[in-house]
Amino acid sequence: MPLVLDGVEIAGEIKAEVAVAVQALKERGVVPGLAVILVGSVAASEIYVRSKVKTCGELGIYSEMLTPPKTVTTDELLTMVAALNGRDDIDGILIQLPLPGHVDTKRLLEAVAPEKDVDGFHPVNVGRLQSGQPGLQPCTPAGVMEMLRRRDIPVAGKNAVVIGRSDIVGKPMAMLLLNASATVTICHSKTANLAGVTQQADILVAAIGRPGFVTEDMVKQGAVVIDVGINRVVSEDKVREFFGDDPKRQATFEKRGSVVVGDVHPEAFRASSAYTPVPGGVGALTIAMLMANTVKAAELRRG
Repeated sequence: MPLVLDGVEIAGEIKAEVAVAVQALKERGVVPGLAVILVGSVAASEIYVRSKVKTCGELGIYSEMLTPPKTVTTDELLTMVAALNGRDDIDGILIQLPLPGHVDTKRLLEAVAPEKDVDGFHPVNVGRLQSGQPGLQPCTPAGVMEMLRRRDIPVAGKNAVVIGRSDIVGKPMAMLLLNASATVTICHSKTANLAGVTQQADILVAAIGRPGFVTEDMVKQGAVVIDVGINRVVSEDKVREFFGDDPKRQATFEKRGSVVVGDVHPEAFRASSAYTPVPGGVGALTIAMLMANTVKAAELRRG
């Protein structure tokens, strides 16, 4: 039977370590602080941000949520970010995405001081990651690496394939694997003979946002499969296609009208030696790594 990489369990380990680090900082008179900017009222974003604020409270991190209206301008947001950059009690700044279409997202993300960029999106932090220097790393890929390390899954010398080339997950994931001495291939929508490439992967990371895209015939026997995707299926036929007559999934669908599935078809996990479930896998690590980044930012800022 393949090993199930339990993201909830690993996130708990990380949070426990963060709580210890926070206490150590407080003994030096430092309280790590995180500011979150949430523009407008998007239900999914509001739930996610509330979860972040709640976790801060549990771990002893000061948090502040700024909620400008949907009509806010880029210049007004830049002024807000500049004020947070100048505050010594704020160690991390997170801008909840997506932003309204009229806001210049790139300009806003680049306005965040690199030492407070707990999302790891600033070009300075991207450059540090590329050159293997210490810095703040994107939370989801960093969480994947923590998962592999904590479950003693070797990376050095392995063939790793990343499906997806986003700036948020795909590219930094590939760079972290490369920095850990894996041989890395990045695949995308233009990749020829995709299955031929993925079948060579000892570590396969799916981050493309397409439900059940990776099928069993694409997975090398014994591969470690990391499913970063979180997709909502709202058709009963699709639920049956992915999960058959699984009573738990059927009950979830009847209750909520949707079921979450990753980028990997559930049947594909049968070929793996270890895999991340959806839900309860990689997604559970993102907030834990955000907390870790906030504490890291506080430590780096204060030497």
